[in-house]
Amino acid sequence: MTEPFALLRLLHITSPALPIGAYAYSQGLEHAVSAGWVRDEKAACAWIVGLLETSMVRLDVPVLIRLYRAWKADNEDEVRHWTYFLYANREAAELQQQDQHLGRALASLLVSQQYERARAWLNADITSFATLFACVAATQGVTERDTVLGYLWAWTENQVAAAIKLLPLGQTAGQRILHEAMDVIVLTQERGVLIEDEDIGTLAPALAIGSALHETQYSRLFRS
Repeated sequence: MTEPFALLRLLHITSPALPIGAYAYSQGLEHAVSAGWVRDEKAACAWIVGLLETSMVRLDVPVLIRLYRAWKADNEDEVRHWTYFLYANREAAELQQQDQHLGRALASLLVSQQYERARAWLNADITSFATLFACVAATQGVTERDTVLGYLWAWTENQVAAAIKLLPLGQTAGQRILHEAMDVIVLTQERGVLIEDEDIGTLAPALAIGSALHETQYSRLFRS
């Protein structure tokens, strides 16, 4: 079980109030709404939960676990390898840019808090939010399981917040989606930890197409 200080550190880096700009990204959801793929609460829930069950479980979770273990072992080569791997597997340019921006923003925040291990990632050619997230968790005593659960919760909460802005959904509807996603988040963590290196990777055509088309979408609230 994660110790109290480590738990607070995890809550800190999963907080929507974290000043890294995550609120500016919808990860393809904005185009899904614009195109009519997502029209209501049911469809928004299906989109978010569907990505947890496909994309997140087969890419983000196993890579996050390997990043966590690499930070634990102080293996910089492995950290770089999995950072580059995750970047290469992002489905569109906007998603790559998002990962870069959030990773560098989190690195900057950590450096401002005298967290020197993050300094090397401020101007790295390629970085990711998962890399810096795993760095904090692994070196601050957060357990591997709680690291994954926290990462998935932060992603889900951000997606729900985007859905509320894009659709005629109230806060109560958003909470229903979060509640629906809880069991899936747990299952995603349990399944993701079992995936072998050679099986890491995902295919989410709607996400890839939506993210690519969003780049030229006429009217946008979000950067992805």
